[in-house]
Amino acid sequence: MGRSRGIAVVVAGLVLAVGGCGEGGADEKAARSPAEPKPARSPSSSPSPSSELVGWAGDMCESTVALRNLRKESAADLKEIRDSDDETGMLAHARALSYLSTTPADVETVAGDLEAMGASGVPAADRLRDALRKKVKRVANELEAQSPAVGLEYAESTVADVDKRVQSLTPPRPDLPALAEKVPRLAAAYERAEQCAPGWKPDGSSGEGGSPAPDATGPLPEAADGKNYGACSDGACEVLVTSTADITAKGTKVHVIVADDSITFQSGGGVMQFGGAGGEAGFGNGLKANVVAHDKDGAVVKFSSP
Repeated sequence: MGRSRGIAVVVAGLVLAVGGCGEGGADEKAARSPAEPKPARSPSSSPSPSSELVGWAGDMCESTVALRNLRKESAADLKEIRDSDDETGMLAHARALSYLSTTPADVETVAGDLEAMGASGVPAADRLRDALRKKVKRVANELEAQSPAVGLEYAESTVADVDKRVQSLTPPRPDLPALAEKVPRLAAAYERAEQCAPGWKPDGSSGEGGSPAPDATGPLPEAADGKNYGACSDGACEVLVTSTADITAKGTKVHVIVADDSITFQSGGGVMQFGGAGGEAGFGNGLKANVVAHDKDGAVVKFSSP
């Protein structure tokens, strides 16, 4: 845009200079027909980016949003674990196990997406991709060994270390918006990529102030025995657990912990954890516990035995 305007000014200057030189310059200017159209000025426009570059910018923005959300969720999970105030400490332990079982996989997913990205054709943008790819992959490798199977008794303290690594996953500088300000072709692609729009979300919604998505699990069904955990003594019951519960079923003592995104069963030193409805925990005497339903309000668990 600036280049077209500059050329027009130079051309106009040349016309004036030529018109003012030599004899008859003024006469020629006066003799020009007022009806004669003036030379048209070509309108300026932004460079049109290729669909490949638009897709590349969208992929980069999507990975950036994923990392931002991951940092936010990790910080919230750490606070929730630290704020857990059950007397036994089992709720904090269960939440820590859930965090350690999912967070490394989430980082690895973003690392895989960045690894799959090809070159943009814009050198500075490709350097940004390479730097972010290297950073995320390094953290993914560091977290690979962090799982609930390693040091269960230290799960809570391990969460803080994992969160510290997650919080380091910020885009290198200059980031994509800063580069777009310097490269017109990249700026045009950035403007056209829907993932780069303010407020874009991975689920396809955008903007702020909209209604939150409804809970996909819906309301919990009514448990046949409610919170009457004594009904489980014979090994057959269906109960509601909203936080923690100590249940004795067919002589087996089971400590149940329900978090927002997991259900944990602890019995005799064993730990079994599930991410939602459909999970089945088995115990040594044939006793089973099935997760009938689970949402942010609790879980309906059905115990059965042969």
